[in-house]
Amino acid sequence: MTATIERTTANTPAAGARERAVRYLLAGTRLALGWIFLWAFLDKLFGLGLATESKNAWINGGSPTKGFLTFGVAGPFKDLYAGIAGAAWADWLFMIGLAGIGVALMLGIGMRVAAVAGGLLLVMMWTAVLPPENNPFMDDHLIYAAVLAVLALVNAGDTWGLGRYWANLPIVRRLPWLR
Repeated sequence: MTATIERTTANTPAAGARERAVRYLLAGTRLALGWIFLWAFLDKLFGLGLATESKNAWINGGSPTKGFLTFGVAGPFKDLYAGIAGAAWADWLFMIGLAGIGVALMLGIGMRVAAVAGGLLLVMMWTAVLPPENNPFMDDHLIYAAVLAVLALVNAGDTWGLGRYWANLPIVRRLPWLR
């Protein structure tokens, strides 16, 4: 009987409005999180003066990883991160990751790849400051990683994004993990 009730109420106008509202909320969340990644990339690339001063911009010879990984890391992984601080390969991977994740989220394409790459980057950032400053375990990096997973699972790129178009490309149909 429960299944019958769920089926009959799932097609009501209120259910349709609720589903639309959830889609729009998740699309807005996707865009906001995409902007966080894209802004971090742009600020580190050009030194826009918020987190990165112009003199430390990547295009001016600064390293996007050196400052934080040298002076901001604490906890059990401190030596690991200090060892890669300022390495050219680390700078390139970090910047490509920020840009790629940000663009994918903003456009709503490659959401699964963006969720995995973004989740990995965020968990690594979380491990760089263990334990978190205000909580013995949880911080915003883990929440953002979970949100990325949800956005990919519900195809949040289909609303206010190019996700549906992307999903119909032959290569994406052949390799669904690119969705």
